[in-house]
Amino acid sequence: MVRIIAFLAGLGFCVALLIAAFTPRDAVEETAAELFHKEHKEVSFTSDGPFGKFDRPQLQRGLQVYKEVCAACHSLRLVRFNDLTEIGYTAGQVKTFAAEFQVPSVNPDTGEAASRPGLASDNFPLPYANDIAGRAANNGAVPPDLSLMTKAREGHAAYTYSLLTGYQNVPANLPKDSRPDKTHYYNPYFASLNIAMPPPLTTAGQVTYGPGNPPASVDQMAKDVTAFLIWTAEPKLENRHRAGVASLIFLLIFAGLCWGSYKSIWANKPH
Repeated sequence: MVRIIAFLAGLGFCVALLIAAFTPRDAVEETAAELFHKEHKEVSFTSDGPFGKFDRPQLQRGLQVYKEVCAACHSLRLVRFNDLTEIGYTAGQVKTFAAEFQVPSVNPDTGEAASRPGLASDNFPLPYANDIAGRAANNGAVPPDLSLMTKAREGHAAYTYSLLTGYQNVPANLPKDSRPDKTHYYNPYFASLNIAMPPPLTTAGQVTYGPGNPPASVDQMAKDVTAFLIWTAEPKLENRHRAGVASLIFLLIFAGLCWGSYKSIWANKPH
């Protein structure tokens, strides 16, 4: 009896697999999120590829966009001000930059919570005291930390760039139950289509770049801040690339020496 039941269960499982395998894909009803969701845009950065390097001026522009646009809501809690020397700033410039931020502290006289100007040794401060304050200020959504954002999402840097430049008007044929409410915005590059974050980059010149830089268009600002977030997620990327290239060169030379040794040792040996 047990064998019969096991046989029938196995047979049913096989039949289900066959039905699933031969069922046309379009016969399965797709959700609105699947129908309207878009794959990330194609975008390239100087740090791409095994020989990629960071564009320091672009990283500095990206830091400016982060500070003037993103820092009000999003943290960079894994980045120290001192790290900015790696993108071309001097120690004095970093010290001045850090002092523009207020960092939580304790009053040494009263023991009460206070704040002080940032030091070069500090991490970037959090924009909110805690998640509750973050939700209260953002319609119930906690703005994510951006330190590792370009490595944490599928699509990586291309996803970040696409999201920043992907806000659109709601399509007329979008089902009513998938339309954003008053606290959300339509963005087809976001998984659920509706995102709580308002469009952060809205107009050209929203950030004023210094002389010698390209015009601050929405597209340029999105690329610049994305490049900066690539660096925050992997600040040692250039070192890794250099180590990888050096390792490949070493292995090629070693392989050549091994082949030469083999030919030398067996040159006079009978076959």
